[in-house]
Amino acid sequence: MSGKLNGQHAVVTGAAQGIGKAIAKRLTEDGATVFIADINEDGAMAAAADIGHGARGVACDVSDPAAVNAMLVQAARDGAVDILVNNASIVPFVAWDDVDLEHWNKIIGTNLTSVFLTCRKATDMMRVADRKGVVLNIASNTFFAGTPNMAAYVAAKGGVIGLTRALATELGKEGIRINALTPGLIESDGVKASPHNEAFEFVEMLQAMPGKGQPEYVAKVASFLVSNDAAWMTGQTVNVDAGMVKW
Repeated sequence: MSGKLNGQHAVVTGAAQGIGKAIAKRLTEDGATVFIADINEDGAMAAAADIGHGARGVACDVSDPAAVNAMLVQAARDGAVDILVNNASIVPFVAWDDVDLEHWNKIIGTNLTSVFLTCRKATDMMRVADRKGVVLNIASNTFFAGTPNMAAYVAAKGGVIGLTRALATELGKEGIRINALTPGLIESDGVKASPHNEAFEFVEMLQAMPGKGQPEYVAKVASFLVSNDAAWMTGQTVNVDAGMVKW
């Protein structure tokens, strides 16, 4: 354990498995007390038990304002959390011709509106508590690649990047840092159980480095971005995809 996050209280949403769980594990190893927030309560509790070191599972539907507010109050240390990682997401595989308003609203609600809700409550609490907190929003390199069969998802993740930049500008004067991280295709539990699992060979041909992305690769960068090692960074989008997208 590095200890660089000792005394910090962190929330990671959508952390019952995959990238979120890997981030929660890494922040715990760095010394933070981590709250694993997930709509899957049993999964959140199981992930917390597996990670150990004081990790706590809490049920939270991030598209429900009341649930978000209650979760962040529960996770607070002296009035606010120190670190918020917005990872909760639905990753669809739906052709454009099959995208209707119901699908659009569901994806935007879970992948973008939820980030507004958590950022709204968390940064309000940070300012009241005079806390120089950190927010890390997990977006996606699909925003840069324009990946097919994911129109609503790509739009939502683009919105996350835009919100990150706007909030960083508005809240930087109060010492609150907000960055985004854009993973490429990662061999997570969710991906392996979806049609995206068939895309690794094609994606690898586009990468500068060979191999399949692992949740731990993303977690290492997330750990850096929420720590004081990145104290002079805000409003940035950091791409983690083995050089598939270069910008």
